[in-house]
Amino acid sequence: MRKIKRILCCLLLLSAYGLTTTAQENQSYILHTIEKGQSLYSIASMYGVSQSDIIRLNPGSDDKIYIGHTLRIPNTGGATFHTIAPGETLYRLTVKYNTTAEAICNANPGLSADNFRIGQVILIPSAGKKEEEKEEKSSSTDELQTSIPGPVESQCREMHKVKRRETVFSISRKYNITEEELIAANPELKDKDKLKRGTMLCIPYPVADQKQEKTKQPDRIPTDNELFQANEKKAERFKTIKAAIILPFYNVAKNESARMIEYYEGFLMAVDSLKRTGTSVDLYVYNSGGENVSLNPLLAQPEMKQMDIIFGPLYQQHIKPLADFAQKNEIRLVIPFTSKDNTVFRNPSVYQINTPQSYLYSEVYDHFIRQFSQANIIFIEATDGAKEKAEFIKGLKDELRGKGITTKSISEDATTTSMGAVLAAGRENVFIPTSGSNLTLIKILPQLTLLVREHPEANVHLFGYPEWQTYTKDHLDAFFELDTYFYSSFYTNNLLPTAINFTKRYQQWYGKDMDERYPKFGMLGFDTGYFFLKGLSSYGSEFEKDIQQLSLIPIQTGFKFQRVNNWGGFINRKVFFVHFTKNFELMKLDFD
Repeated sequence: MRKIKRILCCLLLLSAYGLTTTAQENQSYILHTIEKGQSLYSIASMYGVSQSDIIRLNPGSDDKIYIGHTLRIPNTGGATFHTIAPGETLYRLTVKYNTTAEAICNANPGLSADNFRIGQVILIPSAGKKEEEKEEKSSSTDELQTSIPGPVESQCREMHKVKRRETVFSISRKYNITEEELIAANPELKDKDKLKRGTMLCIPYPVADQKQEKTKQPDRIPTDNELFQANEKKAERFKTIKAAIILPFYNVAKNESARMIEYYEGFLMAVDSLKRTGTSVDLYVYNSGGENVSLNPLLAQPEMKQMDIIFGPLYQQHIKPLADFAQKNEIRLVIPFTSKDNTVFRNPSVYQINTPQSYLYSEVYDHFIRQFSQANIIFIEATDGAKEKAEFIKGLKDELRGKGITTKSISEDATTTSMGAVLAAGRENVFIPTSGSNLTLIKILPQLTLLVREHPEANVHLFGYPEWQTYTKDHLDAFFELDTYFYSSFYTNNLLPTAINFTKRYQQWYGKDMDERYPKFGMLGFDTGYFFLKGLSSYGSEFEKDIQQLSLIPIQTGFKFQRVNNWGGFINRKVFFVHFTKNFELMKLDFD
């Protein structure tokens, strides 16, 4: 009998221990639903954790993750995240985390009443940030003690540092006081022009009945729609857009400097075009210097905090300090070059022009399957440069397999007879080399062209990569004969009027031709400058909300921006298919 009691006690203890462990575990991770284009790297970057941390909680995720599946993410990245559960509202979250709806909305600019739903992950404003703000206000108060009379200082509940676009009305609402009370505590506000960003204001204590009202529970709990509407920022138009370019123009390698100058030259042409239509732009240009040069002296320039948008930098070492500065001062930052930095995943101010690889590939896979859903897919196994495309090829094969599309493989040394044996009658036959190198093209093009001549009835295509733009002149006839496609996020047909006109204007302005490498930086400078400055001119502070409505025909670079998560920035997901038809037409296929 004693043995039975001991066994029961042990079982109860183990059960209690198991429940405790489960409860602790549930508090130590959040649930993330995988979206299109996300990889372990991008997901880890979003939450400030390592990929190994995610793999530890999700065995097998290092091999393959799937759209729609849920991952456990350790909630230990230095910030607090929350997965919205059934029945939760924005108001309930403010109570749960002892914060305000305004703070949650500010921390999650991608969050709205439309997407506040089960499974969405949001960033919860940390108490640490509030303490930093209090210290900053306290420090500022100390600095101003000599200029604020004693009686006024004693009436201050706290000091408020005026932010961009704030008004007397919005500040009084924020602190639950009247405009008259705010002006009485700060007589200089009688002159409306005195309310400038950075000004320190005395926030008086509210009257007793207001104080009591504030401590009461609301008579009616506000809905999500009401809270989001109450915390929408007032729309603002820009009379003059203040834009800065921060790039290495000198004290760097001659080659880098030449390309940065070409980007700037194209950008100037965009500013000129916009000014002719009535858009006012103040452009500031700075030399960032080499990659090991600090940006701090440049960012300390007094006018930098007044910028509406910044373009740059080139070097990865400069991205984080510049992005942190942009976020702190509510300035948009456009990164035109690198795609390998992960700052965009946690900084809402960032716009990344070059698409991160996993997102780029996911767009290509979608477009490919839409274009060739019934095709016979044949991979040509290459030897030169195959490692560079290994991830792309593996992902494409997985996507095709998931759609029930079978594939075949042949060697790059295959004869026309071997190639003919894998053709499918009555279907499109798409040959995809596993390398994008020019050497691979030189090896396979003669056999493929011979194949289509021996089998004129066969419907054959060649599919490849963005770098093929560089080799087009060498293989143009073969590309047309093989009905070739390649994907790219940038492309310009030099025979189209827009490209011809821009090239002529560039030559007239600068007395030289653009560098023949792709992408052409003069065109990149024009496209990025025109898109963002036109958008800010058209939509003002609501640029992010209306960005999808901005329909422009670029010369080279397409734009399709999407916010990566509720608290991060924007990536460009635009991808084209360039098609060389058998009728000697050159087409850019846009799938949106």
